[in-house]
Amino acid sequence: MTTKIIMDTDPGIDDAAALTMALNNPELDLKLITTVAGNVTVDKTTINALKIVHFFNKDVPVAAGAKLPLLKPFEDAARIHGESGMPGYDFGEDYGHAIDMSAVEALHKEIMAADEPITLVPTGSYTNIAILFSQYPEVKDNIKEIVAMGGTLGKGNMTSAAEFNCFTDPHAAKVLYDSGLPIVMVGLDITLKALLTADTLDKLEGLNRTGKMLHGLITHYSDGDENGHPMHDVNTIFYLLHPEFITTEDMWVDVQTEGPAMGETVGDIRGAYHDGKTNTKVCVDIDADAFNKWFLEEVSKIK
Repeated sequence: MTTKIIMDTDPGIDDAAALTMALNNPELDLKLITTVAGNVTVDKTTINALKIVHFFNKDVPVAAGAKLPLLKPFEDAARIHGESGMPGYDFGEDYGHAIDMSAVEALHKEIMAADEPITLVPTGSYTNIAILFSQYPEVKDNIKEIVAMGGTLGKGNMTSAAEFNCFTDPHAAKVLYDSGLPIVMVGLDITLKALLTADTLDKLEGLNRTGKMLHGLITHYSDGDENGHPMHDVNTIFYLLHPEFITTEDMWVDVQTEGPAMGETVGDIRGAYHDGKTNTKVCVDIDADAFNKWFLEEVSKIK
């Protein structure tokens, strides 16, 4: 049985790797890709999503979304992902076009037409989803869960408090966490543990065409150190396929929208402030060896 998913994304190198896994695993049925400003501007994230879809010759529509956060000034991560968002591999110039429909309209249409509840997998800022919920709250009835890359219970990577996706549009993150839907927070608490090691990267290039492409991208990725590269967004796909390798804790998560802690995801770890209620399944630990093994196995299967 396959899981029907929609990815809302901002490629970005780790997003490209996540799309690679989602497009090619038979247990996932990727119905739609929507793009948002994040790692780079939305025109570039849309082109990058199209490049990945075309690379694998898949028939999955791509819809361009929000150019700016809801309220906060936009700040990209080109310093990490490069000016194009996906340097390191030549995809050519023939990669097709986005559909003639906004991301929000495409999300609404796809979710409402689905014959079973859809799983949303946002791996960029949550601006499109916040607008969707504001304009079309009825879509919530046909959403199974949201498996969202973003947030942290510990140290952030934009400020000491905030992770990039939640920092980019904290007001949208608050809308998501206040939505009442089942949410899985796939944050820095695990993504900074599941590093692609140097050994994995060495093996990747020689696997096949896909391995060569990903190796080219990842070796141009400025997020990482001598211990390896975090594939933040890929962890959402790993969770969907292998939750047994990830430890989670149920808690209430609030999002700070103002001041120096803007974008911080605050977990009620004692269950003390929301009458024992929870709104999020927070990923707190991961088997990094299993992640590396899975990553290579997945790529090796892709022709």
